[in-house]
Amino acid sequence: MSRLGDLAARLSKASPFTVLPTQRWAEQTPTYRDASPAVIDAALRRSQRRPSGNWYVFAASRSIGAEPFGATVAGVELVAWRGVDGALRVGPGACPHLGADLSTATVADGALVCPWHGLRLCGEREFGWRPYPAHDDGVLAWVRLDRAGGETPTDAPVLPVRPGGARLAAVARLDGVCEPHDIIANRMDPWHGAWFHPYSLTRLEVVSAPPPDCELPEDEDRFLVAVTFRMGRLGVPVLAEFTSPEPRTIVMRIVEGEGAGSVVETHATPVGYGPDGLPRSAVLEAVIAHSDRPRFGYARHARRLIEPLMRRAAARLWRDDLAYAERRYRQRSRRGPETG
Repeated sequence: MSRLGDLAARLSKASPFTVLPTQRWAEQTPTYRDASPAVIDAALRRSQRRPSGNWYVFAASRSIGAEPFGATVAGVELVAWRGVDGALRVGPGACPHLGADLSTATVADGALVCPWHGLRLCGEREFGWRPYPAHDDGVLAWVRLDRAGGETPTDAPVLPVRPGGARLAAVARLDGVCEPHDIIANRMDPWHGAWFHPYSLTRLEVVSAPPPDCELPEDEDRFLVAVTFRMGRLGVPVLAEFTSPEPRTIVMRIVEGEGAGSVVETHATPVGYGPDGLPRSAVLEAVIAHSDRPRFGYARHARRLIEPLMRRAAARLWRDDLAYAERRYRQRSRRGPETG
């Protein structure tokens, strides 16, 4: 290896960044020939046939603390809180007495105390009020709604593999006028990334995509994408895979490059119907970052500064991508319902 090559190799180990050349947006290589609707639609159909066990993500774990947390999933009003042991509790959001909003209740000794008449709910089945199965995976809070899901229930949600050891985690949420599978379809189209998000992604190449005309084992049903994450004139090149372990989840995992093992989980949750009669869905995106670099520990000490930046970056991408999902819903609505 030449001295110049040896220096470049040592620098790449010291820093994950590469300096990006100036390129006009319109000078990128077009991707429309590769972004086959048949490939995207087939990947989506396979995803939607996988079991979910009736589990839905509804909040970041950190959002649920000492006060009740209200949410709506699939038209079901929920209240979540933590018991004296810190465990997640989830149940109907209406008091069984006269229907008070339990998200306005007070938590006392691990129990909900209704603000209207003081009815105390300890998280067990009582007064006709019945809690829902709940799961806290340390990053996201899940609830199981069997009537809404209509599938065979499972004891726990389908969870993707996450990086172990030191990590940073941030969760962003946005709501849109669409259905969950419109959100998942967005991630089945990795070809739009550098065109639609040039402020964040560049040098994107879909290395491999699943074929449209056959069934695949889940571990082979993936998109493999080489992409550079942009930070101004600096970039971090990685190789990432996109998989869908269940109908409302897409996972991007970095398989080579800086932060290998880090994941971005995109969860699509039905909220219900708005006053206009149109469906509302929530995107809850969990960014779970990991690095083997020794100095990553310093970043963990600054997590209160870094994690809000991670949430902001995820929200910026999804403000754009929800426009994609919402337009897909509008176009599909004009054509009539899809069959899967």
